[in-house]
Amino acid sequence: MAVIHHTTLRPAKTELLAGWLPTRPWYRGGPAPVLERSGGFRLDDPEGEVGIEFIVATDTTSPSRTAYLVPLTYRGAPLDGAGHALLGTMEHGVLGTRWAYDGCHDPVLVGELLALIEGRAPAMAQSISDTPDHEVTRSYTGAPLGRAGSTPEPVDDEDGTRLAAPHGTVLHVHRVLAPVEENPPLPPRGALGHVATGWAGPDDSRLRAVLMTLRPA
Repeated sequence: MAVIHHTTLRPAKTELLAGWLPTRPWYRGGPAPVLERSGGFRLDDPEGEVGIEFIVATDTTSPSRTAYLVPLTYRGAPLDGAGHALLGTMEHGVLGTRWAYDGCHDPVLVGELLALIEGRAPAMAQSISDTPDHEVTRSYTGAPLGRAGSTPEPVDDEDGTRLAAPHGTVLHVHRVLAPVEENPPLPPRGALGHVATGWAGPDDSRLRAVLMTLRPA
């Protein structure tokens, strides 16, 4: 179980993301996004060592308010071979220095995400310890996925991030979120699995979208 510490964090996560997002091929905004944390959820690392968080960060610099999905991991020491995926370090008021990574490059996050899609790991509330997030929905039809232990090799393009997954499947992380009317959002046609949830929109609205899709290669 991940314990959520309500303490200081310097720099803030939105500060790290504001410098990192414009470097991504799927980013749609200008050079200086103004971000607000609109939602997301967490997963628990079975070993209790790695923080796993999926942040929905909304760029508010234009009336269209583009929402981005950013999977992050937080570690107490650098992840070997993942310097290219490091967003930066943060000083946590309880845990000390934390190394923040693009979670699509972290085998712990990828393994637990597959477990979530398959229904073996619950989505947890973003800001409350030991509390499931029941707004997160998922589906999967196929052979057992297992917890992949190999180093992920994600590919970023204008449509998001893709990772090779077990049984010849591909996991597509939808980085730019497209709200839908369905509640809960339905898996896309032809998908073997998906994850979906909602986040805070303008004027107290609630927006929803599919965050990740698992498809045949």
